[in-house]
Amino acid sequence: MSNSISLFDDEQVNNNQTKPSLTGKVITTFFEGADSFYKVLLVKVEKTNFNWDEEEIVVTGNFADIADDTSYRFVGKLVDHPKYGKQFQAENYERTNQSSKEGLVKYLSGADFPGIGQKTAKKVADELGTNLIEKIIADPMVLNKVGLKPKQRDTIIDSLKKNNGAEQVIVGLNSYGFGSSLSAAIFKKYREKSLEVIQNNPYQLVEDIKNISFKRADQIAAKIGIEYNSPARLRAGLLTTLTNLSIKNGNTYSNSQELINDSFSVLDTDYQQQIDNEKLAQELKELVKDKKVEVDEGKIYLRSLYDDEWKISENAHRIFTAQSSKQLDDYFKIIHKVEKKIGIKYDDSQLNAINSALKNQIFILTGGPGTGKTTIINGIVQTYAKANNLSLDINKYKEDTYPVLLAAPTGRAAKKMSESTGIPASTIHRLLGLNGTDDEDGNAIDGDLLIIDEMSMVDTELFTKLMKAIPRGMKVILVGDKDQLPSVGPGQVFFDLIRSKTIPKMELNQIHRQGNGSTIIELAHDIKNGIMPTNLLQKEQDRSFIQCNTKQVVGLIDQIVSKAKDKGFSATDIQVLAPMYRGEAGIDKLNFDVQNILNPRQDASQKEVKFRDTKYRIGDKVLQLVNDPDSNVFNGDVGKIVGIEINRDNKHYLDKLIIAFDQTEVTYSRNDWNQITLAYCTSIHKAQGSEFEMVILPIVPQYRRMLERNLLYTAVTRASKKLIMVGDVNSFQECIGHESSNRKTTLNERLQQVFKIDGSTNDEKESLKSNNSASTDYILTETAIVNHSIDPMIGMDGITPTDFVDEKLS
Repeated sequence: MSNSISLFDDEQVNNNQTKPSLTGKVITTFFEGADSFYKVLLVKVEKTNFNWDEEEIVVTGNFADIADDTSYRFVGKLVDHPKYGKQFQAENYERTNQSSKEGLVKYLSGADFPGIGQKTAKKVADELGTNLIEKIIADPMVLNKVGLKPKQRDTIIDSLKKNNGAEQVIVGLNSYGFGSSLSAAIFKKYREKSLEVIQNNPYQLVEDIKNISFKRADQIAAKIGIEYNSPARLRAGLLTTLTNLSIKNGNTYSNSQELINDSFSVLDTDYQQQIDNEKLAQELKELVKDKKVEVDEGKIYLRSLYDDEWKISENAHRIFTAQSSKQLDDYFKIIHKVEKKIGIKYDDSQLNAINSALKNQIFILTGGPGTGKTTIINGIVQTYAKANNLSLDINKYKEDTYPVLLAAPTGRAAKKMSESTGIPASTIHRLLGLNGTDDEDGNAIDGDLLIIDEMSMVDTELFTKLMKAIPRGMKVILVGDKDQLPSVGPGQVFFDLIRSKTIPKMELNQIHRQGNGSTIIELAHDIKNGIMPTNLLQKEQDRSFIQCNTKQVVGLIDQIVSKAKDKGFSATDIQVLAPMYRGEAGIDKLNFDVQNILNPRQDASQKEVKFRDTKYRIGDKVLQLVNDPDSNVFNGDVGKIVGIEINRDNKHYLDKLIIAFDQTEVTYSRNDWNQITLAYCTSIHKAQGSEFEMVILPIVPQYRRMLERNLLYTAVTRASKKLIMVGDVNSFQECIGHESSNRKTTLNERLQQVFKIDGSTNDEKESLKSNNSASTDYILTETAIVNHSIDPMIGMDGITPTDFVDEKLS
């Protein structure tokens, strides 16, 4: 490790007392994080500088490979958990046998260094001193002055790098205060150069490592003396600002005024210093030059989002212009046969939707609740199978050869597709084999027909990966409700695809699901159209509005849930939705209350575990917060705790939760409990793609800054049978009147540029399609390559392999 870092720089605290430390031999490793350096060790105590009477102690922290039966020195603090007892929380560590000359000689002459005896080891230690490991790892050439044989020198270098390289880096990362996951991410990116990168330019981490904030890099930079207006600092501040703006607003681009103003809130952290505007402008130019940022007609993009909009457009055009061998002039005769087979009668709009979807290589189907999107998806699948003599029995196909692919952004939405069609469906992440890392593109997919539901939830980055994975010739049908909330991530992909008028589409307007006096769908369409219902306060068979103030909301919801429980509604049936987490009527407070009604702790013998401020019990409804493809669970999936394993020896880090989801059962160690939360009340965004028998929806002034028409519309359309709204009528009206503004994106323009049309009709598109197939434009461009519009055998007309053979022979 570099001489600029000491393993224990912070060992002396402000009051000049020594930090707690202990030396001991590792007996075993109890727990080891799969994707981090976090470990839980059992250590036999040799000495401490604090009171400890027992022979063993549990030590937790970030460690590289730990050798059993080896002594280490740990520095940190002794913590006393009220339930699980005392353990030592290590902030850093080092091997004790490497901190003295005698220990180093013993180490170098040990089994890890074949061919190195004590005499040679002593020679190395005498020449290089007690920090020889750091010296050799930093510069192996220092061994040249020791006078070793080449084989001995290579053995020492290779073994030290293998056994200590990671350890030195992790020790250094610990000294900077990085947590286990970030340490793992940094080490994965830079390996043995991790500390060198941090010391030279900690701001590089902001560019390369997800979840490392500008503030963290700034703290490190201040310690090592990087200037306030250094290019690296200004560059990182600009990138951070652009990223923050895209996440905060969902936009794919910004403008110079917004970027500069917001960058000052990131960069201007010292009132005694000033940001140099000229240098800031210069770094923006450098970011453009380095292809990290793109500036186009005054719009400033993160380069990744700029590229994504072009890639979506180019791939949409590629799919649109592809010729399919499995194509009929129309599918009406087959659709009528499907009607008889499944016992359904489609109306004219449904017949046209199924026919149009199958006639086009890429097609958009949109419509509000009750307009029959799910029915049409099933009709498309059945008609396509019959037209192509395909069996929908998955058992007749080898793995990954099924011809019809169904996918959606969430597990719940995928399950709904599968139930309606009788064939498998998956999340988009699982379809592409994405595991959550930033630099992955996803696997290419194989099949004949792809249908994606709940398209309004799909953001720019995910749709880019999906479109790139679609093979030439595959039919693609995109289904969704354009009036629902846009994606959480940047972009408004579905909305832009529709308004670009480049892809054939159909909007369903006729409501089919409104029998038995249902008024929820009627209410949803009023909201969508900006109409304040005259009968809002009138109690209907399937919905009601109970007026109350913010302070009364929680108590009223408690009463509603209690009565629903008495009538036989389960936690699965009831879903409380709210737009904000904090406050008197926030998600956190409502989760706590509803849990204690639907799943109270009956007595002290009932298993219960606590994580942060949340208590978990068997039977609790929980929400998955991150994608975990390895376990087949994804962000937004709702599950039920079916088992709790509490360690009998009070080693709480060994506690486990077993959670059953629709498609799988997953065991979570305590270290992974930050991936879940209670789901009795969820955000409206998290509920998108799901339906519930009963939705309870508070609408209060506290939510004012969140209240927009599409938010209310999305919440109301989650209810399939019962909708109970509570709160303030004025807030409801304000919500209907507040139509959300479109996000700042340029996908619409990119699509029109790539398709070379501006608001064209479908007939013009068909003409374009024909022209492309007979194109004589041989100018080689990136778009032409992507679209396969140039023959790869260009200039080789009439040439055969024998021509080359004849030429060789002659």
